[in-house]
Amino acid sequence: MRSSCPFCILLVLVSAGTLLASFHVSAAGPQTTEDQALKSLAALQPIDAHVHVFRTDPAFQAMVENLNLKLINILVMDDTLSYRRELQPQIDDAWKLIRSSEGHVELCTTFDPYKFNDPTFPKEAIQQIERDFRDGAIAVKIWKNMGMEIKDAKGDYVMPDDPKFGPIYATIQKHGKTLMSHIAEPNVAWGPPDPSDPVWSYYQEHPQWLVGGKKGFPSKNTLLDARDHILQQNPELRMVGVHLGSMEKDLDGIASRLDRYPNFAIDTAARMEYLMVAPPDKVKAFLLKYQDRILYGTDLDMTADANVEETVKSWRDVYARDWRYFATNETFDLNGRKIQGLKLPDHVLLKIYRSNALHWIPGVGQGRHK
Repeated sequence: MRSSCPFCILLVLVSAGTLLASFHVSAAGPQTTEDQALKSLAALQPIDAHVHVFRTDPAFQAMVENLNLKLINILVMDDTLSYRRELQPQIDDAWKLIRSSEGHVELCTTFDPYKFNDPTFPKEAIQQIERDFRDGAIAVKIWKNMGMEIKDAKGDYVMPDDPKFGPIYATIQKHGKTLMSHIAEPNVAWGPPDPSDPVWSYYQEHPQWLVGGKKGFPSKNTLLDARDHILQQNPELRMVGVHLGSMEKDLDGIASRLDRYPNFAIDTAARMEYLMVAPPDKVKAFLLKYQDRILYGTDLDMTADANVEETVKSWRDVYARDWRYFATNETFDLNGRKIQGLKLPDHVLLKIYRSNALHWIPGVGQGRHK
């Protein structure tokens, strides 16, 4: 994988040094309050590398400004949700949001894999993502419907490393953009049922992704192997495996991929609770060893019909909780379990919350939008 330009690397290092000079996790008494946690977080000018926002509002905008937040807004094609079935309306709404965000939101676009069997695919997909790049998009997302839902003309599941996708990945690489990959689901989707699993409630609302026992359905390892094959075929392509690379209970498996593929990083979106319930010493050792390969993300959303007040409160709660886990040595409650904070060094916090996103998703903060 080609490294970033020397000037860009120097700029990141200088910016990091400036932030660290003004930032320190202070001992704020026996228990850090939410306001204290968020104030410390805001000092890092954090980047949430994984959100889904479908509207804006003055109260929401005030929150991102108060937290010095940069958000990477990710588009997804999903034929099970009405507001994700069509791509162009999502793109149009995303640009409206970005223009109104005063520089706080960036776009990760996608393409329509449901057109896989059309004779014009992938030519039209490439034309569309190149247009989005010209307009200022900084990354492209592929989703779990590749491998878990879409089928080819013969009725076989379409794997994410299918040769038809090859020219699309080559285009992303050619433009120096990043591929955000969500391939496969947590282990619990394959069964057995486990109400104690951190994401079990998701499958009660989206049972179509419970695939255990489905005849002919790919195994999780088959899907991850296909994802890894993309990395092998495209060694110059930056890929961020979202949701802990879909290896949420396997830090050793993540480590083996990070060791094997220098063009691979992960984000924490919607999988922080898996880290929190894992042995803290093992998690901390992992985060310290791979501190340059982990991006902070949440998977938080703001739907068109959302209650803005409740949404803002929920976002603040998540940011404060995650900060306590990463930045303090406090214990706190998570669904009846006592969680021990990791108290990561300040420079590691800066990497996870900001610098790694700047490196792995170039274009964040450059403000070149249509």
